Amino acid sequence: MTELANIPFATTEGTTSSLAEHHGQVVLVVNVASKCGLTPQYEALQALYADKRADGFEVLAFPANDFAGQEPGTDEEIAEFCSTTYAVEFPILSKISVVGEDQHPLYAALTEQAPAAEDKESFRENLRGHGLSPTDDPDVLWNFEKFLVDKQGAVVGRFSPAVTPDDPALVAAIDAELAK
Repeated sequence: MTELANIPFATTEGTTSSLAEHHGQVVLVVNVASKCGLTPQYEALQALYADKRADGFEVLAFPANDFAGQEPGTDEEIAEFCSTTYAVEFPILSKISVVGEDQHPLYAALTEQAPAAEDKESFRENLRGHGLSPTDDPDVLWNFEKFLVDKQGAVVGRFSPAVTPDDPALVAAIDAELAK
């Protein structure tokens, strides 16, 4: 197990968890937001989770209000939204910060292990086109950036927000890790 696996984070039930609880599983860690143009990715995340969870796959969603105030709700409101709007069954964790001075230690470690996602430049340009200032690597660029963590708790892939959960490259990376 890696040091990354031992970093604690809060659940919406008020308990503490860590990636260590998912040792032996392939985990997709995603920072999420309910009021983002990418929010419909919840549907594809749920479909991916439903398709692969029996094979040892887990999705961990971390709500974050870091980008344009697109996750203003409480933990309870976010969990309710995910459940009723997208029938989400994977864990929605307690809201955290994924960038900046109050960045959660889990995200500091994730971005240290995988300092850049492939294919981020076109998304950066898209943000600039909307008058937004994108972050620089190694910071998370926007909502719905994805980190793939292997069965031993190491980051083996990082995918830009534009990479949807059903993207063949992401699915192939998950399948490759599940096969190990």
